[in-house]
Amino acid sequence: MEKTPVLVLAPLPDFLMEPLRAAHVCHDYFRAEDKNALLTDVGVEIRGIVMAGGSVSPVGLLERLPRLEIISVFGVGYDGVPVDWCQGHGIRVTNTPDVLTEDVADTASALVLMTSRRLIAANRFLHAGAWTRGPFPLAHALRGKRAGIVGLGRIGKAIAHRLEAHGMSVAYHGRARQEVAWEYFESLIEMAEAADFLIAACPGGAATKHLINAAVLAALGTKGTLINIARGSVVDEAALIAALQSGVIRGAGLDVFENEPQVPEALMRCENAVLLPHLSSGTHETRHEMARLVVENLAAHFSGEPLLTPVC
Repeated sequence: MEKTPVLVLAPLPDFLMEPLRAAHVCHDYFRAEDKNALLTDVGVEIRGIVMAGGSVSPVGLLERLPRLEIISVFGVGYDGVPVDWCQGHGIRVTNTPDVLTEDVADTASALVLMTSRRLIAANRFLHAGAWTRGPFPLAHALRGKRAGIVGLGRIGKAIAHRLEAHGMSVAYHGRARQEVAWEYFESLIEMAEAADFLIAACPGGAATKHLINAAVLAALGTKGTLINIARGSVVDEAALIAALQSGVIRGAGLDVFENEPQVPEALMRCENAVLLPHLSSGTHETRHEMARLVVENLAAHFSGEPLLTPVC
């Protein structure tokens, strides 16, 4: 059977690239030294795109692919895809939801623990030999605290269940009230005022860009900690750095950043921030399941079968 030409827009793991190469002719746009020349040579042949959740497929690129039929995203987030444009041009889009929900929720829960109990600082304290000179300073318990979750989708709900197990109460903010037992806040500012931990679990994109800004951080206040496992764009990073430096908030636990993999030096110098390199779905089990969905969505489309996880 003839292999379908696809364009690869991001560095992808071998366990995904191997089945892709077995079924498709893969053109590596990400590593191409002359991207324009590559598009000139093969753009008219490309029928599919494979990209990562953090990568971008701009309209200008898509317009050079006249036979493009599908974009398969290796990730749950697809804010780098111009979905409205794709819908208008009959291009299908898929992502890899559900399979990473539990790992991302685990990471959010871990960040809550690491920031509240200052576990990273305690680890450094011990490695530095400081324990022999006295005990590590007291931290804060989770029981009795309130988590305010921004975006109560699959991941937000999984986070809520984990934090309830730690003795925390849960509130949420989103576009609409849901049929759940947790308290709903129509106002993000009011929820931030009521929360000890403000947890971003909403989609990225223009609609949520800098949703958590200086005003929200001020409402969270000196008792509060920001956790972000959503998208870096959801938080005004400059405002967050200022809040951490000036003590407007107690701390932050971040797995995502505005300009990944570049992280501001000023943020890395904040001792009251726990920073992770966007690893929330980074387990062997989850990434292999994500890869399977990418491959199977492409196979379904090109064989005329229903998509497994369609976005549009």
